Amino acid sequence: MPADPAIETLVIQPTPFCNIACTYCYLPHRSDRSVMSDQTLRMVFERVFASRWLGPALSVIWHAGEPLVLPVAYYRDAFDRIEQWRPPALNLRHSIQTNGMLITSEWCELIRQHNVGIGVSLDGPRCLHDLHRRTRSGGGTFDRTMAGIRLLRQHGVDFHVITVLSNDSMEDPDGLVDFYISEGIDQVCFNVEESEGDHRSELFIAPDLRRRFRDFLDRFWRRARQSERFSFIREVDAMLPRVLRPEEAVMQNEQVVPFGMLNVACNGDVATFSPELLGLKNADYDDFIIGNVHTHSLEDMRASATLQRMARDIDRGVEACRRTCGYFSVCGGGAPVNKLTENGSFASDRTRFCELTQMVPIDLILNALERVEPIPPSPRALSQTVRRTQCHDSAA
Repeated sequence: MPADPAIETLVIQPTPFCNIACTYCYLPHRSDRSVMSDQTLRMVFERVFASRWLGPALSVIWHAGEPLVLPVAYYRDAFDRIEQWRPPALNLRHSIQTNGMLITSEWCELIRQHNVGIGVSLDGPRCLHDLHRRTRSGGGTFDRTMAGIRLLRQHGVDFHVITVLSNDSMEDPDGLVDFYISEGIDQVCFNVEESEGDHRSELFIAPDLRRRFRDFLDRFWRRARQSERFSFIREVDAMLPRVLRPEEAVMQNEQVVPFGMLNVACNGDVATFSPELLGLKNADYDDFIIGNVHTHSLEDMRASATLQRMARDIDRGVEACRRTCGYFSVCGGGAPVNKLTENGSFASDRTRFCELTQMVPIDLILNALERVEPIPPSPRALSQTVRRTQCHDSAA
């Protein structure tokens, strides 16, 4: 085995259930109303907090369903107990990805009390949002999502939005800029509708998608800079520190390192690498489950045959990227789930997802530098990292 892993991110699935039915959702168990039990929660944190692999900081992300379908009391109790168990020197922060429809003043109070990071899934104005983000009966979700966002603003809660770009929204960067400004939204992340799990995106396989996304992001970024109303655009501001870092600084990609991201299902099953692997099916890798917190230590999971097979193939894919891709020094080897979904193998190199999330933003930044355009990094880009998991729309 290589050097000891470092646990940086813990993704917890409090429930697989989601209260809406987005057309692009890939999660296979979004009608399952199971809830992570007190015992399972305790075992998760006992395993992680006792591990010698835990570093000075840990990001805990509540995700992989709609977290807010559980009551405020569930999280109030969970946060209090986790704080009691937390090692004194550990810097821990909670984050939640939500569709925003269930936000209340009580939620806002809890979020502020515990300094919880909040991402809200919002696909733009009503005409774009309601195309794909629908209730289980087929109705639109825009009004309730916006009501939740306005409550966050009223309570002074900091948040970002994740917008999934479809065919229609890709053609309207100006409309999105104007909409965000009108609603006082200044932190934005984009996900192009992609193929993942059982979902197949026609947009994602379009031959001109890279050009279309480049044109979209270039226009959006220019308008946003001119407006001076945006404090964070993930595709640019999260990329800038990686592009401009000192040469000796090592690029870290936690998705290609065992236990860099530890992903725990509500029943205690554990996966690692890309968080989207949790819940997917694959006979070659035993559905990506490396153990269960009730019956396996982290050391047991590290030694499991499943993890060994995954790590071997992911390492091969990273090495292929290192040999063949000029963007490797900034990317660090890509996202394993996208390699498997798009190429059929972890042991592969570039993907369409790489083109959109890495190559397009890097090219735009380098082009701007060549034109000697001022690119003031957002303070948020320098002071925090908005991870792919937090800014990835997984049925929230």
